Amino acid sequence: MRQLERKAPLDETSFEELKREIAAYVAGPAEEWAARIERERRVPPELWEELRARGYLSLAAPAGYGGHEIPFTRYLELIELFSMSHASIRMIVHVVNGTWRAMDRFATEEQRRRFVIPSVRGEIKIAFTLTEPTAGTGADLRCSVAREGDTYYLSGEKHLITFGTICDYWLLFARLEGTRGADGTVALLVDRRSPQASVVEMDESMGVRGTDHARLSFKRTPVPVANRLGGEGQGLEVALGGFLTPSRISVAMSCVGLARRAQELAIAYARKRETFGKKLEQRQAIRFMLAENATDIEAARQLVLHAARRWEHGDADAAMLSSMSKLQAVEMLTRVTDKALGVHGGIGFWQPNAIERVYRDARAQRFEEGTNEIQKTVIARALLGGNTG
Repeated sequence: MRQLERKAPLDETSFEELKREIAAYVAGPAEEWAARIERERRVPPELWEELRARGYLSLAAPAGYGGHEIPFTRYLELIELFSMSHASIRMIVHVVNGTWRAMDRFATEEQRRRFVIPSVRGEIKIAFTLTEPTAGTGADLRCSVAREGDTYYLSGEKHLITFGTICDYWLLFARLEGTRGADGTVALLVDRRSPQASVVEMDESMGVRGTDHARLSFKRTPVPVANRLGGEGQGLEVALGGFLTPSRISVAMSCVGLARRAQELAIAYARKRETFGKKLEQRQAIRFMLAENATDIEAARQLVLHAARRWEHGDADAAMLSSMSKLQAVEMLTRVTDKALGVHGGIGFWQPNAIERVYRDARAQRFEEGTNEIQKTVIARALLGGNTG
């Protein structure tokens, strides 16, 4: 399905002004927030409010919902900029600008009023809740629900849930007891304050410091059937087509933005640092590293934009290209950040050098929205058909 049924004509002048505004924000106030996040190891609630007030949490949503209705391919240009900032800032922008889409495709008018529009407007927080500690990704769900009248009773565990401790609702995926595969999967909006629901904040991660991640457990937690998106058996359709396919493309562009930041830091250091009477930028080994990085970044950017255009047009190969773009961009980011850290030499390994933070944050992209192995599985299935292997 296309991102939006109706798109307002893009005002190019206004869009370029918005890009300049975001670039200035990333270079200025966002760096101050980044220093505070690294120091306090948390994302202050005031940052959420600032991003909401600036309109950065409603960039892609329809104007009728209070959004800017920016087409997906152009929205990615903005994600590239946000990704040059602290990873937790990018995470907030990325998630809030994506979860509404997964819900909206299947929401009733009442659900749109209760969940989708308030999420776009920043009045409630919704956490995408798929990953489980005892299962793989997608059809291997172990969380289950038993239906009794107008209520589902939810049991099971989730972990690695971004914003899972501070959200208002979990957009949670489970299966009807006794079902297998995609059959019987359901998408539920579960109130974080529901009874028999346990929430524990996970320990600090290597990168993306400040963003909370939760471990969840449920023991016959009641969830109204009215909070189900789509029908029984459509849970994975909500998760994969509505969120993960465009989200993987967005994460791939996040890799491009973070790599661009690493490259800029490496160039600035190469122009400043002198060894044996020469600037690093004059040394062929360094020049070649920077040239390779620039080529890597641009190649990944173009694949990401190609995947975005195919998804925007509803093409059948969009899911495969989404995984291709994420796979390629993650591998590119690994190479670029490694070389950028190498340009800095030993000093880059120490805080508070920005390259040290970028290098740590880059590692998280390998796991966000599925590992490289998951992406290869999606690509191979599209190429070869079926679920063999």
